[in-house]
Order: sequence, then C-alpha cells, then structure tokens
Amino acid sequence: MSEAGERRQGIQSVGIGLRVLEVLASQNGAAALGAIAQASDLSASQAHRYLASLIAAGMARQDAATGRYELGSGALRLGLAALSRMDSFREAAIALTDYVVETGRTVQMGALGPTGPIVVRWIMGTPAISTSLMVGSPLPLLSSATGHVFLAFRPEAATRQMVERETQPQFQPVDVEGLRRRVQRDGYSAMRGDLIPGLRATAVPIFDLQGEAVFTATVLATDVFKPEYDDQARERLIEVCDEITRATGGVRPSI
Repeated sequence: MSEAGERRQGIQSVGIGLRVLEVLASQNGAAALGAIAQASDLSASQAHRYLASLIAAGMARQDAATGRYELGSGALRLGLAALSRMDSFREAAIALTDYVVETGRTVQMGALGPTGPIVVRWIMGTPAISTSLMVGSPLPLLSSATGHVFLAFRPEAATRQMVERETQPQFQPVDVEGLRRRVQRDGYSAMRGDLIPGLRATAVPIFDLQGEAVFTATVLATDVFKPEYDDQARERLIEVCDEITRATGGVRPSI
C-alpha cells in the first residue's frame, strides 16, 4: 500500500474508533458488544477490535463480570478537560471557591451527562467531608438534590430515559411531576441524609443563555454545621449562582 493509502486508512480507522466511542457515550450505561456493533454499523468482530484499542488507550473499559463495555477513565478525563475550558465552568469554580472560603462548607458541582448527573468538581470546606463520592461519580436523578435540579430545569426529553430507568419496580416510587413542580417553584432542592446518611445537601442551578441548568452547585454539610444555619447558607448560595448565571450570559427561566 502506498504512503498516501496508509494515511487514508489510518484517518478512516480513527474516524471509526471515534464513532464507537460516541456510541459508548450515548448508551444508557454499560452496553453489550452486539448493541455497540449495531449502533456503530460494524460487525461484532470489527467492533471488538476497536473496543480493544479503546480499552488499551484507557478510553473504554469492560466489566469482567458482565462482559459489557462502558467509557473508561481516559474518556472521563477528556470530558472534564473540555468542561474546564467552558467560561461558565471557570466562572463557577472561582465564585464557588469564594463561597466555600466564606462559609466553610463543602460545595460539589454537577453536570448532566448522557446517562445522568455526574460530579464534575469538589471544592472542599473546613472541616473536610469524608465521602465515597468523587469527581466522576454518577448521581441518581430522582434521589439526589443535584438530580432534582436537572429534572426541574432541563427539558423533559433530556431526562426521560433516566426517569424511566429510575421508576422501574425495584426503585422507591416517586411522584416525578410533583417533584419537578416543587423544585421549579422553590428554585432549589434540599435533602437530609437521603442519599448518604448524615449528609445534608442543597442543590441550586446555574443557568445558560437558554434558561436551562448547565451546572448545579450543591452545598454539603454534616452535623458539624448546625442545621439552623442551613437556610442562610442556601440563600447565599442562590445569590452566588445567580451572579454566575448573569456573569456568563445565562438567564433564569420564568417558570
């Protein structure tokens, strides 16, 4: 094969690999080889070869127990790097760091990924909070304060599959529409130990220019912080998030 032919073949292979990666990103969790191959318009053997290359590069991983494939740590790092270059992300990180210094409370930033909410930034307060959650950790839509905000302030189409997944019989029944309306009315969601025992969480939206929640800022507190001061911390966080929204050209929706 000529040098030009090898170059074209290499470019084509990269394009197919990226297509497989995009299919992985669009799946509702880990996916079987057959589903990935079909969505990528490849044979199973072709898809397997590309998945093996993506795994070697850290962009995908295979669950040893189920054999299913999902995004790897490399893909997560790539996504977070792209996210960190967004003006709204940088503005939010700076303003929320100031909030943490002011209040001493820990703040977690969340974004909505293709399969649900995900932690994209931790700004640790004093004293630090010990939790299994970290950057990259997924969060439930219907049983986390962060998820509630995305349910309320993103289009229903964006969260429909997540709602369907979390309202299956094995989950606790939820009045989804009632929850959506309540958070829209209040402008925030507060939970006390529902997701993690002993941890109080209040999530507030940061809006984009279309009036959709592009990020959430969730203030976390343990028993070290007296609950009677939670309202004050929440109101200050709402002020900060509104300032971030305005500074980045976003608008609060009129719901």
